[in-house]
Amino acid sequence: MTRPELSVARAFADLADALVDDFDLIDFLHLVAVRSQQSLGVDAVGILLADNHGGLNVVAASSEAARLLELFQLQAAEGPCLECYLSGTTVSSPDLAAEARWPRFVTHALKAGYRGVHAVPMRLHDTTIGGIDCAR
Repeated sequence: MTRPELSVARAFADLADALVDDFDLIDFLHLVAVRSQQSLGVDAVGILLADNHGGLNVVAASSEAARLLELFQLQAAEGPCLECYLSGTTVSSPDLAAEARWPRFVTHALKAGYRGVHAVPMRLHDTTIGGIDCAR
């Protein structure tokens, strides 16, 4: 097994172990963020989920820096995960220095040391319920 394959296998084993009768959803999502960051080889992963009123909330992050980046997105009301959630489609910006869609987010992300981001929608059946951001 190659190193990436082993990393993914360990991630799935850890996630399966977490799904016990009394599992905590926030702890589980934090594990998803951390294992995703490790398996994908990115610098940060954040997870935003919608509440009952459609507002997004940071529910998990692979690090404090990732959590702060997600919070900044929510405060600035712009960024890849918000766009991903609203459109229901994957949003990518491999070069933030050339990105014009989210000027405040880009400034903050670049200052934090991130160069690119990708956001993938989270769905429950046909409904987008949030998004996962990966930054490098």
